[in-house]
Amino acid sequence: MEAFHCRVNTPLCNSNNYNTNFLASMQRMISVQPCNYARLLSVSCSSAAPPAKNNKRRTSRDYSAKTSITTSRTGSSNPAGKPQKLNSEVSPHRAVSAVRLMRIELGGAFADLLNDQGKGSGDNEMGYVERTLGFRTRNLDDRDLRLVSEIVGGTIRWRKYLDHLILSLCHEESTFRDMEPLLLQILRIGVYEVVKLEMPPYAVVDENVRLAKAALRPGAGNMVNGILRKLVVLKESNSLPSPKVEGDDRQQARALATIHSHPVWMVRRWMKHLGQEKAIELMMWNNSNPYFSLRANTGKGFTRADLVTQLEMFKVPYEFSPHLDDFVRIRTGMQVIIQAGLLRKGLCSVQDESAGLVVSVVDPRPGDTIVDCCAAPGGKTLFMASQLSGQGSICAIDINKGRLRILKETAELHEVDSVVTTAHADLRTFADENCAKSDKVLLDTPCSGLGVLSKRADLRWNRRLEDMKELKHLQDELLDAASMLVKIGGVLVYSTCSIDPDENEERVGAFLQRHPEFYVDPADGYVPSTFVTENGFYSSNPVEHSLDGAFSARLLRSR
Repeated sequence: MEAFHCRVNTPLCNSNNYNTNFLASMQRMISVQPCNYARLLSVSCSSAAPPAKNNKRRTSRDYSAKTSITTSRTGSSNPAGKPQKLNSEVSPHRAVSAVRLMRIELGGAFADLLNDQGKGSGDNEMGYVERTLGFRTRNLDDRDLRLVSEIVGGTIRWRKYLDHLILSLCHEESTFRDMEPLLLQILRIGVYEVVKLEMPPYAVVDENVRLAKAALRPGAGNMVNGILRKLVVLKESNSLPSPKVEGDDRQQARALATIHSHPVWMVRRWMKHLGQEKAIELMMWNNSNPYFSLRANTGKGFTRADLVTQLEMFKVPYEFSPHLDDFVRIRTGMQVIIQAGLLRKGLCSVQDESAGLVVSVVDPRPGDTIVDCCAAPGGKTLFMASQLSGQGSICAIDINKGRLRILKETAELHEVDSVVTTAHADLRTFADENCAKSDKVLLDTPCSGLGVLSKRADLRWNRRLEDMKELKHLQDELLDAASMLVKIGGVLVYSTCSIDPDENEERVGAFLQRHPEFYVDPADGYVPSTFVTENGFYSSNPVEHSLDGAFSARLLRSR
């Protein structure tokens, strides 16, 4: 799973207990508030997806088909499309951040897609602000763009903790529970800026009060003023309210979930599998600012040395990957890379090393016939194709036609399309209808994505415990189907971007019981030994390896 790519790939089943209140409040407010919620949710574009309740089986690889939001546009505050008045007093990065957060939480947009567009999306961005808030702000400059990315990502990560603080500062619980969505987003932004970014507190108060008054009404601004001022006093006296980690395991999990801003069910699961200390370390990693890895596109003749030359020219700090020859790491400068066109020209891709190491487990070689079973958006497909040197073939299968088309276009851009063909199909049907067998089959299966929460800030809130049970059944079905495509002596690689044993070791163990014709080929011949488990599987651990969490099992067919 390449977490930073522009893609629609995450379930929007919001496990936050407040979501029902948000939606109910939103419906009540549409007809009376200046903020145009109906217009916000009516946008149908590549960054939109259906609500979670209609999409329970959507996963980090998005195996299920998707539809667009079609909420009615009635109630528009600007039905004729007339340009709104410029409001030069409202901070543009806060206005954009509030609208982005609304789109992510209520409109089905995705944090990674919204944050990697660069200046090219500026017109659309300001259009959303204008239609939603009823006024225009000045355009975003580079500093504003960086602030928007920081505020949106951080506010999503820390949402549970921010809500705890806001709730603590409200006179009554019902005030928080019934708070309209835009007002809550503005408060979250202000609390995040004060508590986590440590911005000048009274400037934060003033700017967010101004936004609330302009976008909603004077009374909303007064509420923001009162809550944020109380927060500043508590922060300056080092007395912010925090739950105590005490009591039984369930009570401790609840407290830790609030302190480290994760769903309670995840914390309980990690405490069970990892112990409390490791669970806390994992949550701290998930809340840290991630670095990103770039893969030089050698299939286009663009080497890592060429990539480094470009990074040095643009003054983007980097370091070499200690694990993969074609990869470099960066912590800052992604906007520069996007604006310079390195991704658009196909010279490099954003791909975590954990995903690159899965390709190492597959071990693609010139002349191989390979099937990538759940291929879109295609990061692993393209990396494998670049290693075939124009010899061999990769059949990329995916159930999503639109994303498969993007994969094909990207393969052309990367100049590896001569070895890549695509097949729009459900893998289970495809396997039944095709008798051809391949040398190597990669099943990068739909999964919970629990290994990539540092980069996918919104994913933690879009997962439910019930998803895990559904995913296990789907993973078993897909594994059985993928095995049918492997020739005798061939290789089946099962991989996830999860760190959960139920999706990893247990699925492989269950598969081997059903299919004794397969056996484990230890991964230590393909990846560094530090990534190899005692059972011979590849596993990257965020805390131990400072990479996204990933898993793969290399299975050989004997008969």
